[in-house]
Amino acid sequence: MSHLFYVVASYGAAAAIVFGLILWVAIDGRARRRELQMLEASGIRRRSSGDPS
Repeated sequence: MSHLFYVVASYGAAAAIVFGLILWVAIDGRARRRELQMLEASGIRRRSSGDPS
């Protein structure tokens, strides 16, 4: 057995890290959307909405 275990473990660790980052970004994106919805519901608008109020 050469370095097979090291190579497989390295690819596995890299895949786990990438999957974790994708999951983190997805969860954080949902949280930011919820925050924006709460702010907009309370009357605070985004400047990029195009509505000059």
